Amino acid sequence: MTKRHRIAASAAMLMALAAAGCRSDPAAPAELAICPATPLTDTPDAMQRVPGGRFQMGDAVYVEEGPVRSETVAAFDIDRHEVTNAQFARFVAHTGYVTVAERPVDPAAYPGLAPAALQPGSAVFRFEARTFDPGDPASWWVFTPGASWRHPMGPKSDIRGLEHHPVVHVALEDAQAYARWAGRRLPTEIEWEWAARAAQPDAPNSTQQPSEANTWQGQFPQQNARDDGFKASAPVGCFQPNALGLHDMIGNVWEWTADAYHAARPLTSTLNDTGFDPRQPGVGVGVIKGGSYLCASNYCMRYRPGARHAQDLTLGASHIGFRTARDA
Repeated sequence: MTKRHRIAASAAMLMALAAAGCRSDPAAPAELAICPATPLTDTPDAMQRVPGGRFQMGDAVYVEEGPVRSETVAAFDIDRHEVTNAQFARFVAHTGYVTVAERPVDPAAYPGLAPAALQPGSAVFRFEARTFDPGDPASWWVFTPGASWRHPMGPKSDIRGLEHHPVVHVALEDAQAYARWAGRRLPTEIEWEWAARAAQPDAPNSTQQPSEANTWQGQFPQQNARDDGFKASAPVGCFQPNALGLHDMIGNVWEWTADAYHAARPLTSTLNDTGFDPRQPGVGVGVIKGGSYLCASNYCMRYRPGARHAQDLTLGASHIGFRTARDA
């Protein structure tokens, strides 16, 4: 049984939703949806060549980020932006693809679960002061029937005005399906981190909240100052790119990688294996990177290249997206 179908019954299973918070309002004011300097289309993103190199991978803020170790990576190409709603919509229109969050659930496969837990849907963060318990993720995250990439905050929401925001509510196989359609793949964890460091071996892995990224400003989750102009996700390309020209490698939305998650970080970790997170026994988990608009300095300081988190392979959420890569 996956976490997707146990979310209503087990607060512990919400730990993979990457310690963060947001409001349940639409993602951003419509007037801010045109901020990218370069007009965007619904075709797969332009890619940036990342040169090969050797660097010290990892960090030491959270235990799962270590040990810091030397890694070598070959040259590869990676999307300059996270995959957008418009791009994902084009993929769906061409292929008829149905995401994990939109698929019917077979009750026979999950006996004993309440009907509400068997409906198609995804995880949405909803902060309500009257029910908020800082020690109970189940008071923040709600498995919302009808939530999906088309309806990011639930069935009454849609993506009008959010065409150039990153697509969310994608499970790992959804991201992989888009990548195959585009003739690409997902970046490995090592590739992703090297690109986030702008292929600079001595790039600092700052623990300070970035000034040029879409993260949470204020005391999470009670106060969102919105100093960057956004309540939740921002259109891709709104913030300054790194030295390689890559946007939103930290902040905005978490991004899937091609690797299984293991707390001890083995040198080889592919999704041929289902990964393991001691906080989520029995659940297959992959590595997500980069933090999101939900990460704050007082909670979830994972908006750093060396940060990482375990995510249920079958569960999307309102702050998880992806970008693609390919061999050079």
